[in-house]
Amino acid sequence: MRDAQRSRTKFVCLVGLIGVLFVFALPSGAQRRVGTARSAAFETLAKRANQAREANRLDEAIELYRQALKLRPRWGEGWWYLATLLYERDRYADAAQAFQKAAELQPKAGAPWAMLGLCEFQLGRFDEALLHIQRGRQLGLVNNPELMRVLRYHEALLLLLKGDFETAQQNLDALAYDGASSEDLILALGLAVLRIPAVPRQIPPNSKEHELIRRAGWAELQAAQRNFTDAHREYARLAADYANVPNVQYAYGRYLLSRRDDEGALAAFQREIENSPENALARLQIAYIKLRSKEAAAGLKFAEEAVRLYPRSPLGHYLLGRLLLDVGQVARAIEELEVARNLAPEEPRIHFALARAYARANRKADAERARETFVRLNKQAEEAATRGLNRGEVIQEEKTDSTAPR
Repeated sequence: MRDAQRSRTKFVCLVGLIGVLFVFALPSGAQRRVGTARSAAFETLAKRANQAREANRLDEAIELYRQALKLRPRWGEGWWYLATLLYERDRYADAAQAFQKAAELQPKAGAPWAMLGLCEFQLGRFDEALLHIQRGRQLGLVNNPELMRVLRYHEALLLLLKGDFETAQQNLDALAYDGASSEDLILALGLAVLRIPAVPRQIPPNSKEHELIRRAGWAELQAAQRNFTDAHREYARLAADYANVPNVQYAYGRYLLSRRDDEGALAAFQREIENSPENALARLQIAYIKLRSKEAAAGLKFAEEAVRLYPRSPLGHYLLGRLLLDVGQVARAIEELEVARNLAPEEPRIHFALARAYARANRKADAERARETFVRLNKQAEEAATRGLNRGEVIQEEKTDSTAPR
């Protein structure tokens, strides 16, 4: 069977090659007549395809676009329309191939890359999907807010699967703030705040897990939509009803921290540590609160424990470095901040903190280099934010940390 298939493939390729050679072997006048005939045939097919598409005769339009593209393979608009029709028919594998062609022919257009990513999501090719969705968003989607919302939601789901819960929650919160409130969005929010690497369709309906995730998502939906009275009530009930479930107290603490209730957040993070003694993130949140409240000495223990539990965390080394700097242990602070920089070289706040530490150590040249790097990376981050792109951050810092030291 394979030999027969290979023979057929070779035959088709040979016939195609003979056809090309035949055209070029024709006298120049005959070549022009053949070219004119092909062009006329293409124009007829393209017109019929557009008419069928506009009349919602999708299957007919798909076949006509395919025929037209055989005559003119570099017709970018044709690949785009073919791809969108195939996507409409849920033929994601074929649509992905067509969007790939459209993207290659229009590499600076964001929509084909973004739609390619959506197809890949449906096909389970999650790494490629995230790459292409983010590329499409970066290139821009002119006057298409609905597609932007769809992309933001799917990007959030892909980030959930990768374990980037913070960035996923940022995307989902933004959608909720804009008024979205679907059942899938609520479940996705619950997955994000509870730090569960899954997507809504993977949660068994009518299960205890579904109820927990939905309640967490509903509480976060209220917070994202600025219904803070409802959000506070729902988060408090969640924390009481699921007091010993991992990450519930952590989610409650994060909400309280966002509302500047440091005392309540500290208590929630302490409860999370009691429930999950190996939880490094709860310790980092406590260390951050202590740093922000100018209680660096009290925060050191938690930062050091977090780094021991999670040595590959740039956030842990960053916070430990900041706390060490505040208690006057400059040499150790520089060591920790340099580790953080090596783990997350694109994070501007690390370079900012390093500039301060180097200046304290009288390392003027190093301080200046760190300051320049901070300015460059911070500008890039602001430009990305202007374009509506999310990027992972070490921590949500105080706005007073937005200017590099001289």
